[in-house]
Amino acid sequence: MSGIERLTITLPVEMAAAVKSAVTVGDYSSTSEVVRAALRDWKMKGKLQMEELAKLKAEIGIGLADVAAGHIRDFDVSRVVKRGRKLLARRSSSV
Repeated sequence: MSGIERLTITLPVEMAAAVKSAVTVGDYSSTSEVVRAALRDWKMKGKLQMEELAKLKAEIGIGLADVAAGHIRDFDVSRVVKRGRKLLARRSSSV
C-alpha cells in the first residue's frame, strides 16, 4: 500500500456487529482489517465475474458463427431434457 486514507463508513447494525465480532473472536486484528479483507474479496469476485462474462461472450460468438456457417440442428426439447437429466444423474452419483 503506497498510502493510507481514512474513511468513515456507515453500516447496518447487523453488519457492524458482525465486523466487531470478527475482531473480538480474533479472526481479525481490527475493524479496518475486516473491511480491507471484504474489499479484496469484492474485487476478486468482480474480476471472476468479468472473466466468466468474457468466456460466455466467446461461447456465444462460437454459437453464432456455427449458425452463420449452417452448422445447426433442429431444436429438440426432449433431447435437451434427456441430456440434462443424464448430466444431473452423473453429478448426483459422483457426490
